[in-house]
Formats: sequence, structure tokens, C-alpha cells
Amino acid sequence: MKYIVQICRILVGVLFIISGLIKLNDPLGFSYKLQEYFSADVLNIPFLEPYALMISVFVVVFEVVLGVFLLIGYKPKFTVWSLLGMIVFFTFLTFYSAYFDKVKDCGCFGDALKLTPWESFTKDVILLVLILVIFFGIKYIKPLFSSLGTTVIALVSFIGSLWFGYHVLMHLPAKDFRAYKVGANIMEGMIVPDDAPKPVQEFTWTFKVNGEEKEYVTNGSYPTVDGEYVGVETKVVKEGYDPPVKDFSIETDDEDLTEHFLDEEKLIMIIMYNLATAESDGVAKLKTFSEKAMKAGYTVIGLTASGADEKLQFKTDHKLNFDFYLCDEKALKTVVRASPGIVKLHKGTVKQKAHWNDIDDIDL
Repeated sequence: MKYIVQICRILVGVLFIISGLIKLNDPLGFSYKLQEYFSADVLNIPFLEPYALMISVFVVVFEVVLGVFLLIGYKPKFTVWSLLGMIVFFTFLTFYSAYFDKVKDCGCFGDALKLTPWESFTKDVILLVLILVIFFGIKYIKPLFSSLGTTVIALVSFIGSLWFGYHVLMHLPAKDFRAYKVGANIMEGMIVPDDAPKPVQEFTWTFKVNGEEKEYVTNGSYPTVDGEYVGVETKVVKEGYDPPVKDFSIETDDEDLTEHFLDEEKLIMIIMYNLATAESDGVAKLKTFSEKAMKAGYTVIGLTASGADEKLQFKTDHKLNFDFYLCDEKALKTVVRASPGIVKLHKGTVKQKAHWNDIDDIDL
């Protein structure tokens, strides 16, 4: 039992640290996932949505330090009880998402590793078993170092995690796992190959036959039934090819200009998914930066999901010399984790990205 507990201790500790660090690399992205869970369509607790970022940072920092605490044997009772509480909550969450098909990706490993809801639930069940082994064998969890040594390591891990989380929020994720990372071509990311697997769907048709409702299952074709049609439900049995770039566009009210702009040799995109919530300190830097970029020969455009009136008013209020175009909010949040965020492109290929704090680092 002693050796089994030590193996479980290492596995759980390392996995919690890796999972926590991946999410800590992008706490803003994890907060978007939490907002999805909090929404009315999932857990129906929308009052927590404004606090999603704060909760995100707390959860991922706690996840990392718990992993460190477990490995070094710091405060075993607190650590093991905390691990058990956290994994029970996440197991419930992933089961709920999988069973009711609410959230397609749990966000357990951020954008680094996508897991289906059932894969996430299976992973959490395995972790729950490992943590239960540790829970019942807690007497075998001994500190690796002296009392002072474990305390120092625990404190350093906590402060280091907080600093790293703050750093990436004030700049950009240290490692970009998304489809808009530097070097990626946005247009190529939208392409669906001709031989790409298509989704397999199951259609359940309901008809009233002789006064009784009956169901007929097909792969899409309308069933030949001598009865009154009631309704149909569809279910995806097997997912098809999912292009890495989805819902990205550069549009006006009248036309789609995506290909036009992504064919530009020198393009700067200034991204603010919601003009009303864009950070004022960053907005204040845009006029000077855009003028400098235009003098260097760049086409400068703004991208937002805000309405036409808001775009016009925003441009007037801040005396900006570039126009705003429409793009899906979720896509913009994925492109760059800042509002405003700056993306430099050459014929659709991302050459540089920057948080507004680092706007002067853009090489023009």
C-alpha cells in the first residue's frame, strides 16, 4: 500500500501541475470556458459570469500549488481533502457536460489538448480513484524536506504561480496553442479538404400512426410512413472534420471582405471584441500607433462584434483614422487574448501579435 500511494501521489501531483500550468498560461481563455459553464444554457448561474476571470485565476493557481503540495508532502490533510473536493466537483461537471451534451470541450488542458466531454469525464474518474487511494493511505504521505524547506517551496510555488498568471494577463500567453498563433495562415486554417470525413448524424422521426406516436430512426432520409408527421430530432453520432479556424470573417453590413484583407501584404488588425469593455488605457494608444503603422505602409483595420452605431461612435470619440469591421465575438476572443490586441499579418499569415501593453513592440 505504501508504494501504491507513492505512485498515485506522483501521478496526481504531476498531472495537477501540468493541467494547472497549461490553464495558467491562458487564464483569460479558461475564464471564457467558465462563462460558458455559468451560462443559462448550462448550469444557469449567470450571476457568476462577471467573476469568471477571478475564479479562473484562483482555480488554476490552486490546482498548481496543490500538485506541488502533494509532491513535497506539505500539509497532507489539507492537500488531500482539497484534491478530493476539487476532483469530485470536476467529475460532476464533466459528467453533466457529457450526459446533457452541453459543453463540447471541458477546457481541462486549455487549447493544448482537446478532450471530448466523455474523455474528460473518464479522465476525472481515473483521477478520482487515484486520489481516493491517496486519501485512504494518507499516513504514507511524508514531507520530502524539513519543515522549513517544504514551507519555502510551498510559498515559492504559490508566489510564482500568481506572478505567472499576472504576467500573461498583462501581456499574452507565453505559449500560444491556438489556430491564430504566429506562423499560422488564417485562410489555410479555414479550408476543409475534399476528402475530409463528414459528420454522421442520426435522425429520429416521430409520427402519429393509428392514434399512437411512433419513432423511426434514419441517417437523414425521410421515412416512408403512413401516418401524421409530429417532429424530428437529430443527433451527431460521429463528428466530421473540424477546421482549426472557425467563424472568422471581416465583414461590413453589405459584403464579406475576408479574402480581400487577408491577401494584403502589410495588414494590421486591431481587435476589440466588445468596444464597450475595451480597456481604456489600451484604446488611448491606438491613434498614435495606427498613424505610425499607416506611414509605414500598413493597412490598418479594426475588428469587433459591436454594432454599427457603436463602431461609428467609438471611432468619432477617440478620433481614430481606421474603420471597424464585423467579426464573431468568440472568434475574436480566440485570435488574441487582449482587448485591444494587435495582430500583424502578411497575406493571411500571422507575423506578430501583441497585448496593448506591448503595442510598441510591434515591428513596423
